[in-house]
Amino acid sequence: MMPRLLLRAWPRGPAVGPGAPSRPLSAGSGPGQYLQRSIVPTMHYQDSLPRLPIPKLEDTIRRYLSAQKPLLDDGQFRKTEQFCKSFENGIGKELHKQLVAQDKQNKHTSYISGPWFDMYLSARDSVVLNFNPFMAFNPDSKSEYNDQLTRATNMTVSAIRFLKTLRAGLLEPEVFHLNPAKSDTDTFKRLIRFVPSSLSWYGAYLVNAYPLDMSQYFRLFNSTRLPKPSRDELFTDDKARHLLVLRKGNFYIFDVLDQDGNIVSPSEIQAHLKYILSDSSPAPEFPLTYLTSENRDIWAELRQKLMSSGNEESLRKVDSAVFCLCLDEFPIKDLVHLSHNMLHGDGTNRWFDKSFNLIIAKDGSAAVHFEHSWGDGVAVLRFFNEVFKDSTQTPAVTPQSQPATTDSTVTVQKLSFKLTDALKTGITAAKEKFDATMKTLTIDCIQFQRGGKEFLKKQKLSPDAVAQLAFQMAFLRQYGQTVATYESCSTAAFKHGRTETIRPASIYTKRCSEAFVREPSRHSAGELQQMMVECSKYHGQLTKEAAMGRKPSHWPRYTASQGFDRHLFALRHLAAAKGIILPELYLDPAYGQINHNVLSTSTLSSPAVNLGGFAPVVSDGFGVGYAVHDNWIGCNVSSYPGRNVREFLQCVEKALEDMFDALEGKSIKS
Repeated sequence: MMPRLLLRAWPRGPAVGPGAPSRPLSAGSGPGQYLQRSIVPTMHYQDSLPRLPIPKLEDTIRRYLSAQKPLLDDGQFRKTEQFCKSFENGIGKELHKQLVAQDKQNKHTSYISGPWFDMYLSARDSVVLNFNPFMAFNPDSKSEYNDQLTRATNMTVSAIRFLKTLRAGLLEPEVFHLNPAKSDTDTFKRLIRFVPSSLSWYGAYLVNAYPLDMSQYFRLFNSTRLPKPSRDELFTDDKARHLLVLRKGNFYIFDVLDQDGNIVSPSEIQAHLKYILSDSSPAPEFPLTYLTSENRDIWAELRQKLMSSGNEESLRKVDSAVFCLCLDEFPIKDLVHLSHNMLHGDGTNRWFDKSFNLIIAKDGSAAVHFEHSWGDGVAVLRFFNEVFKDSTQTPAVTPQSQPATTDSTVTVQKLSFKLTDALKTGITAAKEKFDATMKTLTIDCIQFQRGGKEFLKKQKLSPDAVAQLAFQMAFLRQYGQTVATYESCSTAAFKHGRTETIRPASIYTKRCSEAFVREPSRHSAGELQQMMVECSKYHGQLTKEAAMGRKPSHWPRYTASQGFDRHLFALRHLAAAKGIILPELYLDPAYGQINHNVLSTSTLSSPAVNLGGFAPVVSDGFGVGYAVHDNWIGCNVSSYPGRNVREFLQCVEKALEDMFDALEGKSIKS
């Protein structure tokens, strides 16, 4: 199974402020319709984005063998070396040549885009736990704004403002600024907007700014993954103007855009949401929502039955809705409850196939739960950050606002579905499977308060490298071995880029972990510090290799384009497409082992994010969401039976304590 949470994203500067210049808008674009009014069109850089480079085959093989080194004994490693040599000089060379030729024929996209969509859409596992992650918002700093109705109204209006701003081309282009004082300025923006789109990327590059791919953004809205036999489809209908609201497993729709494309007044939206929250209808006996948690082939078959039973129009309204707003009936108790609820809930109040569900609990705790095939963390995090900023800084309604006096019984439509006995049986089976699976998932979290980014940077160490080293040490202490580890990384700086993998387990992390865990008394604090420095340097090199490729030495850190995972994946996909027998390299147990990611890790940090989470990608693995903040480190970890999350987190804390002790010159206790 492939890892799903791909949220190592890009730092964002402040969005355009109220004083930023704007370009003229069409008539009817009244106040409060837009988040911002960028003078540089949203997609201005898209045409000139650089293409994702295909690594040289010899580089991919070298990196692959380096990543295998800490996982294999000498005998296994020699066998894997032989497989690699045969592949590099034989079928691999031919496949690589074909991949390069195919890439030259398809300059409008990247070599990984098609295979990656295939990987996601052909997967038959349930999207719940296997693919969909979540990100939880921080509470509004003004506590009275966390009232469920107030927050739901404000976040809905901000989300629709984002949609309108994006579609009007007024959303600030996503750019990674290495020198914001030069590139993130009104002067630069006024100049760059006159540079033709075919050349605009080069203009940004001259001032150390790197525009990112925004081709996924249109799928944020009016989009759903449709179950189909063998391979699902992505559906988008940008003409639809209604919101889908779920409460107690009941479906409601109402328009949030009027016929002219303007946002319905916030007081009306508030009135409709208040009406839905006051509806005393019980949860349906057979909640249709469970079907979206099913195996994709089973769901595809049941969906056909739904369509032929007279539910075509209702399903169309669900699929085409701007997004899905889920209003939950209970408050959130703690961070563990938050994670479980936002990652899977009880199955009755989510449509897991929508591009995203905006979930708001009774106490105003809010999160985005998203389907992963259409896009990655960069687009979702941008949306997330903008919605948080807009809904907290320029809220559409206040706790004192009165809902409009409108007849919601006429405007709000409650969807009903005709269910045959076969469909009822299918829903019951899906619910039983869902309940049984969710019981097996454990989630726990820690906050290490002794220090974070500021302290580690003073020690000239990469904060990310230290966090990854803590996971290696923790697993070694708990289970006595080094295992395949996956750290996700964005390739959004390239046209139609998706993600690449950093492989944090190395001979350096293995050596350092063994010194800390097995023989700390044999090493002085200075020696342990030196090993940490080596790990940090190597992790930096891995990231830079992944990041730079054939690009300049100051290419941004999170622009992975020269790892080995996607290249080998694309070659394998090509072999299958051409009907070529699977090359021996892919049949080598070591290849299976390195892709059995026991530690699947992903990080993000944003002032808007409380925490994020996802399930393990293998049954005997951990799903590790983490963030290194200025003065603390947070970890949110999940597992299935057979792995002990609480014990793992205790080992992570011990690893961090030991490393901080060593950095402060103290001796380490076993």
